[in-house]
Amino acid sequence: MNGIIYVNKPKGFTSFDVCNKLKRVLNVKKIGHTGTLDPNATGVLVIMLNKAVKCNQFLLNSNKEYIAELQLGIKTTTKDIWGDVMAEEPYQIPANHEIEAVLKSFLGKQTQIPPMTSAIKVNGKKLYELQRANIEIEPPKREIEIMDIELLEVNDSIKFRVLVSKGTYIRSLCEDIAAKLGSLGCMKSLIRTKVNNVTLKDCFTLEDIINGNYTLHSIYDILKDEYYMHETDDVDHIKQGKRIRVNSNEDVIMVTHNHEVLAAYQRVDEYTYKSKRGLF
Repeated sequence: MNGIIYVNKPKGFTSFDVCNKLKRVLNVKKIGHTGTLDPNATGVLVIMLNKAVKCNQFLLNSNKEYIAELQLGIKTTTKDIWGDVMAEEPYQIPANHEIEAVLKSFLGKQTQIPPMTSAIKVNGKKLYELQRANIEIEPPKREIEIMDIELLEVNDSIKFRVLVSKGTYIRSLCEDIAAKLGSLGCMKSLIRTKVNNVTLKDCFTLEDIINGNYTLHSIYDILKDEYYMHETDDVDHIKQGKRIRVNSNEDVIMVTHNHEVLAAYQRVDEYTYKSKRGLF
């Protein structure tokens, strides 16, 4: 079984938990996911099975859409409502037009400081490992982009929809939005509603998959919209990693045989490509 399944991750499961469970249910040797979701977050999780795991690096450049809730008046160690409280203060929800103006101010490319609970590595150590060891460092800033942001609802908290580039931390965004509103703040809830063109409607629950009700997407179908597909009959040539000549301007292409992806190839010069990663 090789391919990709779109899962609607339930609350209370880590992304690793989902992989572990599906590995047993589907009886596969290799399994992985693209883009971790926190245990208390729900929504779209892209699961790769067997050969598809090799495609991980070619699936990561994904824009993601979320629906998030921001709770004002509280600051926590994890930048979300489930962390230890560091500070609290009285707050008043601003008028809708004020909130909308602040949200729109985050549109575009910018730098962001990730939370210490993230898996970003510094000197070979993950940030959350450093935090657990009580080692204080300044997390490295990351380049991100916010393509769209929209206020959805205002009650005791602020609910908004946001479309972001890979590597964007919504917990950090929530804290930054609160600061611009003149308050402390943290993330109260999070749903990932979209990864590229994959929406929640395309996803299956764990129960669905356990009961055999799911769609397995081929590696070819997943990659064909993102990459130029070069069909070849010389399978041995590709499996040996030899260079090829292709009339293409793309930096990276996929080499295929009968709709099976064999390898990713990198452009060397005008028509020459070298093997970047075998995917057979």
